[in-house]
Amino acid sequence: MFCGRRRGYLIPLAYRYIDYLFLGDYVDRGQHSLETITLLLALKIEYPNNVHLIRGNHEAADINALFGFRIECIERMGEKEGIWAWQRINSLFNWLPLAALIEKKIICMHGGIGRSINHVEQIEALQRPITMEAGSVVLMDLLWSDPTENDSVEGLRPNARGPGLVTFGPDRVMEFCKNNDLQLIVRAHECVMDGFERFAQGHLITLFSATNYCGTANNAGAILVLGRDLVVVPKLIHPIPPAITSPESSPERHLEDTWMQV
Repeated sequence: MFCGRRRGYLIPLAYRYIDYLFLGDYVDRGQHSLETITLLLALKIEYPNNVHLIRGNHEAADINALFGFRIECIERMGEKEGIWAWQRINSLFNWLPLAALIEKKIICMHGGIGRSINHVEQIEALQRPITMEAGSVVLMDLLWSDPTENDSVEGLRPNARGPGLVTFGPDRVMEFCKNNDLQLIVRAHECVMDGFERFAQGHLITLFSATNYCGTANNAGAILVLGRDLVVVPKLIHPIPPAITSPESSPERHLEDTWMQV
């Protein structure tokens, strides 16, 4: 079972019988980053063989210092304890796996294959712990690259996310899958309106589990359920309807108040 972003939907079933794979971005871009990463780490400790966390581009100190996690730690815990917790959690992030290979047929990563990744062995060769500053172009591609706009746009193109980043076309996906005898690439990193989106004739799926991303996108979220025969079934998560009365009585406010009381 795959969850695409830090609001990944966790079905309350018996963890010992199901594997849960999360595709990164556990902090930033929303409220309760501390609760999110703490819960995921607690689940990993309790069910080490069933809960799997791979790294996203926000699992990096230079990024989450800018996009909210650092300031959340300080505001919630005070400056001294907040900075200590932020540094410790980012040290842990440097150890996270960068991809997951399922039955040697499905590869999962946060970003994509970019311009540099042609063989699974290139990912396996990356030594952890690894920081973004010390990383290679392979690491940047894994965490930051995106598919092109659609199947008609092939090759490599500049990525609007920033200089040195790329988008990769369906031809790259098909070649990578052929070279590595893979059926599918599953990745996250982008908000897609239906929670999941197919690319390269179905050989790549973008998965995004956060509904109504940052409170403005009004997108659905999704998880992917993988059966024994490696058939992938998307399960949609619909966003909570917008408030029709005052903000104090909205469903979002009620859920937030309930969460904060726990």
